[in-house]
Amino acid sequence: MKHPLRIAVLISGNGSNLQAIIDHQQRHADLYEIVLVLSNRADAYGLQRAQNAGIECCVVEHQLYEDRVSFDSELQKQIDQRQVDLVVLAGFMRILSDGFTEHYLGRMLNIHPSLLPKHPGLNTHQKAIDAGDRYHGLSVHFVTPELDGGPVILQAKVAIEAQEGADTLQQKVHQKEHLAYPLVIQWFAEEKLRFKNGQAWYQNQPLNEPLQLESLPEEATVQ
Repeated sequence: MKHPLRIAVLISGNGSNLQAIIDHQQRHADLYEIVLVLSNRADAYGLQRAQNAGIECCVVEHQLYEDRVSFDSELQKQIDQRQVDLVVLAGFMRILSDGFTEHYLGRMLNIHPSLLPKHPGLNTHQKAIDAGDRYHGLSVHFVTPELDGGPVILQAKVAIEAQEGADTLQQKVHQKEHLAYPLVIQWFAEEKLRFKNGQAWYQNQPLNEPLQLESLPEEATVQ
């Protein structure tokens, strides 16, 4: 019998995506388990969400380490001690070293609030409005050493309305994030999703462009 996939979720803040993943995991306990929630901030509310769900938590405060490499080394130690199969970045606000990303290459996911390659980095909602974009959204991608540059697996779009503000746009994107991220984790646990030759592969086919949440068949999105 196959064991459930062991995942670690890394957070820095509120943890709303973490909550969506916890809720999804409880419906799919045969597929995967969350063995660790790790934060670089002791005051991250997401830690409370993890404790409420009975998930082990760990805090590694980045300011206690003299550089990024020593901080990442401690992260890696905490993750590897728990024999994690997949690392999930869910609002983890630290840029990771190349050595760390290479160590988990093909086994680490991130969610970014834009339709990559548009608007990497921070403040993406305002950037999309300022650029006059008609659509904004999110991208779930494999993590590579290039910031927000790994192969994109799944995107979801929202329309930018006239007079839209960054706050309402962020809320619309969050709603889609809470559907998209657990779905990609489920695919990975089901072995439908893999990283090969620098590309994302879904159901044994290379993804030459990202899947779109809106155009997936209904049975693929049932969670």
